[in-house]
Amino acid sequence: MEHYIQIGKFVASFGLKGELILKHSLGKKTPLKGLEVLFVEESKGAYIPYFVESAKAKDDTETFVKLEDIDTKEKAARFQTKPVWFADADFRRLAGKDAPISLLGYHIITDEDEDLGPIVEIIEQPHQVLLKIMLDKNEALIPLHAETLDKIDRKEGKVFLILPDGLLDIYRS
Repeated sequence: MEHYIQIGKFVASFGLKGELILKHSLGKKTPLKGLEVLFVEESKGAYIPYFVESAKAKDDTETFVKLEDIDTKEKAARFQTKPVWFADADFRRLAGKDAPISLLGYHIITDEDEDLGPIVEIIEQPHQVLLKIMLDKNEALIPLHAETLDKIDRKEGKVFLILPDGLLDIYRS
């Protein structure tokens, strides 16, 4: 089974010919060059493929997207608020190198050389970024900011963090 990564969601229709505005976390202004298909989560866990007819970057968080066979404002309206997913290969190619979302799948390594496992979700909040991992079968949220980040090894896919004392204790069974 192919691995999909949620990159954002459709937030509005645009114009009269079925264009949509995709709000994304790719971390850069992108016209989605080379993207042939994206996946819309129409119901929980059901990723329906849609072919991209055209795309035009609006800014570093939004892109205008025209999907094949979506040719009216009314057809486009049903996509509003729907999550958008990319195949892993397309995500890795299109995500900005410095975007927090590009850390998905990287392993968190503590200052004590403990591998906490892979990052399963990135939660971007106004003043901080949280890295979600599974720790002893529990969801754990690890803050990522200047005080906790030691270094990122992109070649090895590792994020080295200096964690506050006791942070992991609240998540461990």
